[in-house]
Amino acid sequence: MNFGLKKVFPDKEKAKSMLKMVETTIEMIKTVDMEKFPSNVLKEYYDVIRELIAVIVLMDGYKTQGEGAHKKLIDFLAENYPEFTEYEISLIDGLRDMRNRIAYDGFFVESEYLERKAGVIQRLIEKLTALATKKIE
Repeated sequence: MNFGLKKVFPDKEKAKSMLKMVETTIEMIKTVDMEKFPSNVLKEYYDVIRELIAVIVLMDGYKTQGEGAHKKLIDFLAENYPEFTEYEISLIDGLRDMRNRIAYDGFFVESEYLERKAGVIQRLIEKLTALATKKIE
């Protein structure tokens, strides 16, 4: 189909395990001081979102690989799930970009940014979790 997407058999057990890891990461995020470690929290939020999209993609019978795999996940969500708004897709892609800048360039996120975005990020995680859970059932 698309470059970077590989056809795979939907794997419910793997998807359930991935969801459990998401839950664990969310629990860990709750224990971190967002004021003191905003960059770390943002990275973890992005990883949760990416993992949830990966569950959805897996249950649709695909996985991403290689260069640009994270971007391909976001593109897949945008192309196949119109219930996600342009704003939500843009937010996810912005988080991906910031996560890369944190990981590779030593970029620091201001705690005010996280304070402003935390609510919308959490609602997006809830929306992705609901979709991922529904696809596994």
